Amino acid sequence: MIPKPEKRIYDFERYGLGMFIHYGLYSIIGEGEWAQDFQKIPVDEYAKLADQFTAENFSGENFAKTAHDFGAKYITLTTRHHDGFSLYDTRGLNTFDAPHTPAKRDLIEDFVEGCQKYDIIPFFYHTTLDWRVPEFQNDFPAYQQYLRESIKILCTNYGKVGGFWFDGNWSKDADWEEDALYGLIRQYQPDAMIINNTGLTKQGETGHYEIDAVTFERGKPFPINKDGARKYLGSEVCQIFNAHWGRAKNDFGYRAVRDLIVELAECRKYGANFLLNVGPEADGSIRPIERGMLHEIGKWTKIFDEALHKVRPAEGVECDNDSFLLKADEPNTYYLFVPRLGIVGSPNVVKNPENLKKVNLHGFDKTIKEVKWIDNGENLNVINENGEKFVECTQYAYGTNLVVRVAKIIAE
Repeated sequence: MIPKPEKRIYDFERYGLGMFIHYGLYSIIGEGEWAQDFQKIPVDEYAKLADQFTAENFSGENFAKTAHDFGAKYITLTTRHHDGFSLYDTRGLNTFDAPHTPAKRDLIEDFVEGCQKYDIIPFFYHTTLDWRVPEFQNDFPAYQQYLRESIKILCTNYGKVGGFWFDGNWSKDADWEEDALYGLIRQYQPDAMIINNTGLTKQGETGHYEIDAVTFERGKPFPINKDGARKYLGSEVCQIFNAHWGRAKNDFGYRAVRDLIVELAECRKYGANFLLNVGPEADGSIRPIERGMLHEIGKWTKIFDEALHKVRPAEGVECDNDSFLLKADEPNTYYLFVPRLGIVGSPNVVKNPENLKKVNLHGFDKTIKEVKWIDNGENLNVINENGEKFVECTQYAYGTNLVVRVAKIIAE
């Protein structure tokens, strides 16, 4: 038997798309979020970067508008990364935070206000490891208390939080006192998602009972076996544009918009959310190339918005030609995702032109009333052969390539 999802997990699965933001002192260096560790920069020397931290163009409103136009329903922002620097007012826990820099403000407060304006759900990334606090190495129980006090600040000063995204338990084989940490969140933010990233090496692994979703960092999602599980879990893929999470000024290895659209579609195939990262400039602004890529992907998500949210995998249906079917929450409504369609045109202009692609809906036992492309409303033919249903998918007109095209199916 598959357990019933708790409401926060049910809602999370239907967000579909989120925006990740890695921003901190490492953004000033511009060599990735692990610059302090990989370059072996002493703690005291690294801390001097705080004197240059102005965050003059950091704007929660701009982030939220960008996410909204991109088609994201939530933003996960690094409130504190592994270097121990906090974007929020730590209220006396230490002075290694944004209000004690030339920025002189609580950036998380600004972020949450921006999210509220654009109806974006704020998620808080927070490290569980710390390169700065000595107790992390020599008095772990004391460090755990410090961590909980930090999380309590986030729980009690910024209104309703959509979720907490932890990262770092993979760094140490120790008692992370998860009962106490997650219990604190359930006390102050009972509706918040709890996610604890298992990293590159343990993708899709489950953990403590209070964790609400598994992670696939920079990986491919796969179905989570929910039958007989002690709890229904959501899932999420977090991905980057190039090879770094934080700003890396000399990383030119940007991926193709086409590939990111395919990955987003693959995530929805398995019911996973797609969390795509930006690494802002030192001043807090989004890099022009990343803003441009978000804009282009946003054009695609705007066309197919209805098929990305409030949907789930269609159980028992297998499609050929790398296509797949999602079932909408509304009755008898389905969405057929079709990649790699050809373009109609002269063979002197179009390579291997095609006019039609048949997709077999193996196991789909409902009567189909209508199938049409979402992007242009064109009706598609359904044929029955040897007890199987096929959708005849027309190709793109010259001048168009949507990478993954979606048809809406109305059944009865």
